Amino acid sequence: MQHAIITGGSSGIGKAIASLLIQQGYSISLIARRPELLEGAKIALEKERINPKQNIYCFSADVANREQITEAVETAIAELGAPDLLITSAGVARPGYFAEMPVDVFEQAIAVNYLGTLYAIKAAIPAMQQQQKGQIVMISSGAALIGLYGYTAYGPSKFALRGLAESLRGELKCFGIGVTIVYPPDTDTPQLAAENKTKPEETKQITGTAEMWQPDKLAAVILQGVEQNKFAIAPGLELTLLNRLHSLLAPVLNWYFDGIVRKVRDS
Repeated sequence: MQHAIITGGSSGIGKAIASLLIQQGYSISLIARRPELLEGAKIALEKERINPKQNIYCFSADVANREQITEAVETAIAELGAPDLLITSAGVARPGYFAEMPVDVFEQAIAVNYLGTLYAIKAAIPAMQQQQKGQIVMISSGAALIGLYGYTAYGPSKFALRGLAESLRGELKCFGIGVTIVYPPDTDTPQLAAENKTKPEETKQITGTAEMWQPDKLAAVILQGVEQNKFAIAPGLELTLLNRLHSLLAPVLNWYFDGIVRKVRDS
């Protein structure tokens, strides 16, 4: 039976992916910080199992804590075997003005969004190399394709995932392990609700013109791309074009964004 390990799997995009995978017959290992959310996710997933032999394990761990996430991944592998899918969906975002945000916000973004992914991959790689197969799916962000006003902490941490994915792709291919990087648009999740509490008005107007996605629709697009062995998944026309034509589009988009900022500042 196939095994998927999902960090950040108790809510949002990670939970939506887990739901689709359980309906495909996977056994699931969910890793997240809050035990109560993990338990709720497990109850929901158990109702969607198509085979009573499917297992759902939950591990409470902070992905920013190397010891905790390593132990969680290694325990999941000991219970269910090397993962056929490792999906790193845990993340944090706190928009704001650069000069006003304390340094620990930037440190947390790197610790959770980048190092949390790196730690999970490091913990899973030995077993995946031994079985000579598997797929690593890093959930980055559309904010990793172009720098956005108000995302000076979040954006760079997601840009870092792109560098990690591009660097790992060729190295892990030799072991039969695929790498996928996902650039999701704004998605109706608890994380986005938290972002909106500190999001500057300029940022709200810049991002407000884009389509809001639902987690289940996004999860379906992600898994379809994984099945097609895509390296980069950029859902929707806007992000697809930005992913493919970044160098050409960035100057025009920056001019457009600057205009929005001027209007907000002048109002």
